[in-house]
Amino acid sequence: MYKYTYVEASAEGFFHPANHRELIDKYSSEGWRFVSAIPSLFGTHGVIKQFDLVFEKEEKEE
Repeated sequence: MYKYTYVEASAEGFFHPANHRELIDKYSSEGWRFVSAIPSLFGTHGVIKQFDLVFEKEEKEE
């Protein structure tokens, strides 16, 4: 069985850089495996402004 966590990440913008690489590195160092990125906020003309990074980790059975 796997457990999942969803982390909000910002896309590249005019005033701020994207932060997805740092988040993926951080969570992978904690044992999470990156699964997917799901767009969660759109700007004008359908431009992605934010997305959820999906990570999974196998649960230890007791």
